[in-house]
Formats: sequence, C-alpha cells, structure tokens
Amino acid sequence: MTLEAIKFHPSTPASLSIIDQLLLPHQTVYIPIPDASTAHAAIKRMSVRGAPAIAIVAVLSVAVEIDNLWHEYSSATKSPANLQNGDTGDKFPSSAQDMQALIQGKLEYLLTSRPTAVNLKDAVGKLNVVVQAEVEREGTGAEGIKVAYVKAAERMLVDDVDTNKAIGEEGARWVEELVKERGVKGEKMKVGVLTHCNTGSLATAGYGTALGVVRSLWEKGMLNRAYYTETRPYNQGSRLTGYELIHDEIPATLITDSMAAALFRLRGSSENIVAVIVGADRVAANGDTANKIGTYGLAILARHHGIKFLVAAPRTTIDLATKSGEDIVIEQRPPEEMLSIKGPRNMGFKDEIQSVDTENVESVSLAALGTQPWNPSFDVTPTELIDGIITEKGVMEKDAAGQFDLQSIFDK
Repeated sequence: MTLEAIKFHPSTPASLSIIDQLLLPHQTVYIPIPDASTAHAAIKRMSVRGAPAIAIVAVLSVAVEIDNLWHEYSSATKSPANLQNGDTGDKFPSSAQDMQALIQGKLEYLLTSRPTAVNLKDAVGKLNVVVQAEVEREGTGAEGIKVAYVKAAERMLVDDVDTNKAIGEEGARWVEELVKERGVKGEKMKVGVLTHCNTGSLATAGYGTALGVVRSLWEKGMLNRAYYTETRPYNQGSRLTGYELIHDEIPATLITDSMAAALFRLRGSSENIVAVIVGADRVAANGDTANKIGTYGLAILARHHGIKFLVAAPRTTIDLATKSGEDIVIEQRPPEEMLSIKGPRNMGFKDEIQSVDTENVESVSLAALGTQPWNPSFDVTPTELIDGIITEKGVMEKDAAGQFDLQSIFDK
C-alpha cells in the first residue's frame, strides 16, 4: 500500500493533517494543519516539502480554515444563549466579496512560503478564478464562496494523485520502449534507475512523480533495483525516499551524492542502469529545469555515461511565462543546514539492523567552527542535458532542432 502523507477530511468541520517529515524516517507522526498560518510555518520549516505537496497542503489549509470559521459561526447562531444576548459570531465574512478578500489574502500569504515552487502559484491562480466565478454568480453569499472553494481544493487533491499515477505509467512505458529498442528481451529487460531527492508520496498528494515512475516500473515487473542519493545537505533521499521505498518493499540502494559517477561506471552495465529520473520545482518554457541542488551534476554525469536523463513533473510545474532557467530565482537555505545534522541517538547495530533512541534527538556539528557555507536550495539543469520530460499527458522529447515544444503538451 502506497504511503498516505496528506490526510484531508472535508466533512464540516473539515480537517487536514500531514506527516511531519522532520521526524522521518524514525518516527511517523501526523500533525494537524488547521489554518493558513500553520501551513505557512510547516512549509518554511520543511515539515512538508515538494512542489506538488506544498501546493496541495497550502490550498487545503485555507479550505479547512474557512470551513471551520463557518462551523463556528453556524454553531453560534444556533446557540440559544448566543441568540438571547445577540452574539452570533463576527469572524465569518458577511458577504461574498468579503469571503473572496479573505481567501485571496490567505493565498497571497501562502505564496511567500516557497516562491520557487510554481505549482503553488498555479493552484492559487486556478482557485482565484473559481472564487471570482462564484462571486459573479447572482445570489451567491459568503457560504456559497466557501463551499465552492472547499470543493475545488479537494478536487485538486484527487486530481494530483491521478496525475501522478499517469506520470508513473507514461514514464514506465517510455523506459520499456527504450529497452525494447535496444533489442533486450526477457529478464534482461529489468532495469536499474537512479533518483535524487524525494519525489514520492511525501512530495505530492500521493504516489509521486519521479518516484511514481519507479513504482510503476516495479509494478510492471521491470525494475531490478532503484538507487537513490542521500541528497545533501537536508538528506531528503536517505530520510524520505528511503523511507518510502522500504515502506513499499521496493529493492533499493542508497548512495552518497558523490558516488553517482562511480555507480554509473562500475555498475551501470551489470545493473542495466538506463536512466536518472528526477522531479522538478519549475520547468521553464525552453525545458531548463530547477530542481534540488545536485540535479545539474547528475545530468552531466548521465550524459557522459550514456544514461538517459528524465524529468518527471505534472504540467502545472511547466511555467511557460518563464523563458529559461536564467529567469528562475534560486532560494538560499539557512547555512546551519550544512553545518550540522539532527537525528535520534544511534544505539548501534544488531544482526545488521540499526537501533535508534527516538527519545534522544541530537544535533551534531559537521564543520569547523567559523565555516562560511553557500547553500542554494536548487540548481538549474539546462535543456541540452535533458532527454525527456515526463508528464501526465505523455513524454516530451526534443524535435530535430534539439528543442522542446512544451506548449504542445497543453493542447492535449
């Protein structure tokens, strides 16, 4: 069973909870997200991360907040005591326009939590359109706006899971065709792939993008082994991708970020490693892709070793308004992420199984005192190094001129 990292219950009063990824992989704890400010804080401290997941959690947090406001207002107006003293609650907006202003303000605030993630910007734009259409509907009040917003936000959650499964299927089909073109048959069709950072259920509404392709390959009986980088400095690979692969019982091997070249050279042929598959925080109109730091280097290594480099992302991650990677602002993360590492105390190994003390979480210094780090969260992989962009509508490949026509994917 695929991991469920986001739990949303729409029935009034609505509720939202997420796995606190800061406690993974040693503890699985769901934390409540009752409002936009809590969601903003969770995104900033990376309790939730991954462009699709950030978007879903952000918009659902507003749905929960306004639905709970309505629940409180309805309860107040029905209370005999409140009716007697005239207190029927004053938090719920009194008009459709006031509700629209409240929602827009919350969404604009949430946009500041992770400016690089284009999915959040896309979701906010779509929901603003939904709200505006409802405002213009004759006779619609504040409650009608609330209902329309909650339904649209919930639909985004459902659609994201469906989209991820489609991405997985399209990517697995592409890899299968690649292997067939090379004349491989039978057991030799099983492949190895490398992925970077975390792009699974913890980074999306469910199933995953690049990790969704890995899941689909495994389900089709085509995967020999998945390799995944630890993904310094925040270790999303070793902490999160490893957690998901172990949860799903998919054969997998962890490597440090600096081992990729050796992996390709020493095990590329024997393990039939055919592709590096990564996610994306933003894909520019020309195909340049912003993703977790280290992605660019993997693309260079893959090209040198004749291994395909694939980006897996929903169409919402493609930003046609951004012409190239030169226009993408790279977020700088806090320097302490490079200077220390946090985790439970290691109690040693018994029968090759590690034991940890989750009651004693410690932060350990990694660098010399006075070290001055440079800690960009993302890098940009140029389109020249990308062999295909996997979307829910198919895999985009370059034309004869070596360019991606990303506009065409929106016409499907």
